[in-house]
Amino acid sequence: MNILLALIPISLVLLIVGILAFFWAVRKGQFDNLDAAALDILTDDSKPMPDKGKTDHAG
Repeated sequence: MNILLALIPISLVLLIVGILAFFWAVRKGQFDNLDAAALDILTDDSKPMPDKGKTDHAG
């Protein structure tokens, strides 16, 4: 029964930390554009790397 005296304040502190983290994320704009990260994977804007190990010499 004494463990409840420790667990209840710890859980309340964790709840407050979670709520503060959520409001911090909302204020910083983390939830403004939820579709951008999902659509970024579909764009191919990187150039292919040249093959340095291959040569065109016959011999």
